[in-house]
Amino acid sequence: MPGSRRSASRRQPGPLANLPRPLDERDGSRRRRRVRRAASLVVVVGVTAGIAATLANTPLGRTGEVQGAVATPGQVAVRATEAPSPSLPELTLTTPRPTPTASPTPSLPIPSAPLTPAPPETLVGYRSPLPHARLTLPFGPSPWGSRLVEGKAFHDGVDLATFCGDHIKAAHDGTVLAASRRFDTEIGWVGNLKPYYARLDRKHLWGTLPITVVIDDGNGYRSIYAHFSKVVVKKGQTVKAGQMLGYEGMTGRASGCHLHYGLFSPLETATFAIEPDVVKRMKVPPAQIARIDPQLVIPVHGAPKPSPAPTPKPSPSPTP
Repeated sequence: MPGSRRSASRRQPGPLANLPRPLDERDGSRRRRRVRRAASLVVVVGVTAGIAATLANTPLGRTGEVQGAVATPGQVAVRATEAPSPSLPELTLTTPRPTPTASPTPSLPIPSAPLTPAPPETLVGYRSPLPHARLTLPFGPSPWGSRLVEGKAFHDGVDLATFCGDHIKAAHDGTVLAASRRFDTEIGWVGNLKPYYARLDRKHLWGTLPITVVIDDGNGYRSIYAHFSKVVVKKGQTVKAGQMLGYEGMTGRASGCHLHYGLFSPLETATFAIEPDVVKRMKVPPAQIARIDPQLVIPVHGAPKPSPAPTPKPSPSPTP
């Protein structure tokens, strides 16, 4: 019968009866979808909480309106652009405020006290440039001096003498500034040397000057050694105290073999005047930096020994 055939056909499995059913027709699929959505939400909440915890432990510190934090000077509060999750507190992040670039303020020169030379009593390391010499002319007032101090002729160094050809040695460690007859730029003239040099050139007088060594002693002072017959050091050379500089002689204005030794500081503001007739005749500047007594720093050689008085000869007996 037709009704029986339909019932039988319905009960008999078709050729596709054993294949998997579509997902939307399976039992419990909707329930599982809800479970998956809930799990995804839990993951999102956990990740967000982890980010918040990380931010709380960063060098920015614990920031946010809930904690009552305030942006520190130089920082500005930036609010998150997305709405926070209902289960999390609202976060306020801080970022450094850009420092405005200010126009540089011109630096003003800082006034400093003028440099002054070290007192002679503080100078150390000096020795005699001519150890066994006689002091033939001391530092100070002298009719033989060409400098003027308080209107009186003055000798601006010490003259030491032994014998021609004796070895002259460095009184102190230092650097050679001059070692020839061309030394005037290094000995502290106060004024213009061009007229003086022009006269030497015009009259061919360079050979009349003393062979001189000038050394920067490295302590703010310079040593001047004059009247060599020959020097063995060169400009720019470094020397040690006691090192040979050259041979004792009588070049320049000298009455015999000797060493003229002078000591001065370029920082000194006091000056010695030059005799007016010397300035006029030689075209030198009218002043030079004042010297100090070298015997304040080198071993004292003693005052010049006076010449012994001649022994009087007995008068001849009158002849009867």
